[in-house]
Amino acid sequence: VQLVESGGGSVQPGGSLRLSCAVSGFTFSRQTMSWYRQAPGKERELVAFISSTGSITNYADSMKGRFTISRDNSKNTVYLQMNSLKPEDTAVYYCSTQFSYGTRYWGQGTQVTVSS
Repeated sequence: VQLVESGGGSVQPGGSLRLSCAVSGFTFSRQTMSWYRQAPGKERELVAFISSTGSITNYADSMKGRFTISRDNSKNTVYLQMNSLKPEDTAVYYCSTQFSYGTRYWGQGTQVTVSS
């Protein structure tokens, strides 16, 4: 199982970034996928998740209306479009999936920095 995030970087407040997570080693189209983030000195928190078909999405309250999670099952990739970024969105962003037998897998993370 491998999850590889990309697309992070530095952006000014109000800017946008699109994160990608390419996966391999499992049947992507059968798995709910999630994005988490962890800011310095804080616990890792759920950002959003998307069902295996993409028909169901859910977001943490602070991201609703600004972030959009999507997936392309033909490319084994999940995305996180982030708009109207704020300094408090600064964090390492991780994609993740959990299998029915309980094991959760994580990518290596991608740094997002929002600063003027």
